[in-house]
Amino acid sequence: MESFGVDIGGSGIKGAPVDLVRGDLAQERYKVLTPHPAVPAAVVNAVCEVVEHFGRQGPVGITFPGVVVDGHTRTAANVDEGWVGLDALDHFEQALGLPVALLNDADAAGVAEMSFGAGRDRGGVVITLTFGTGIGSALFVDGVLVPNTELGHLELNGKDAERHASSAARERHELSWAKWAERVDEYLSHVEMLFSPQLVIIGGGVSRKHEKFLPLLQQRRAEIVPAQLQNNAGIVGAAMAAAKLG
Repeated sequence: MESFGVDIGGSGIKGAPVDLVRGDLAQERYKVLTPHPAVPAAVVNAVCEVVEHFGRQGPVGITFPGVVVDGHTRTAANVDEGWVGLDALDHFEQALGLPVALLNDADAAGVAEMSFGAGRDRGGVVITLTFGTGIGSALFVDGVLVPNTELGHLELNGKDAERHASSAARERHELSWAKWAERVDEYLSHVEMLFSPQLVIIGGGVSRKHEKFLPLLQQRRAEIVPAQLQNNAGIVGAAMAAAKLG
């Protein structure tokens, strides 16, 4: 069974057909740069380019880096503020002429990891954290998603945690892996104090280099593991949502 997903990130927009039996891409993904400024019209056009590259005719799943409620985008931390309060689902469906499932990007990645990756068959409290332009989060209780948690915006040292500990922050401040791991540790301690997870899955683009920083993290009660689907998790989760549209 095949479906289609598009993952909108702060730096890139990527999509591909997905094999939902294997939970993996059915073809090599196609990626374009996220427009700057990331105003709705420009991002919608970029998503259309990705979808049209594959000649997609069926339902499309799309992730968004912010809170999504009933097809409306409620926050826009790493894209233009024009998204706030927008009926984004309608904009995408009108532009594509196709049915669309729209969901938070980290929620999509988390759902994919719980179904096909590091969270498969795991109960209790599981949190997926995606480190990229910001920090995304997906919270699960016995496999059930609590949507739109946005734990990257927890306050840490008087500011959004993602300003301090995201992958972009590491690059912006030219931190060594060891120095960045100290920041991630501080953030993980805060998350663990609030939610007491049994498992934390570290995803996002930086998960491809997990061997550079995961061994540097402090031992804690929660098991901390790298995402198995790495940076394709959002595409897979989006495609899973699209498949539910029939």
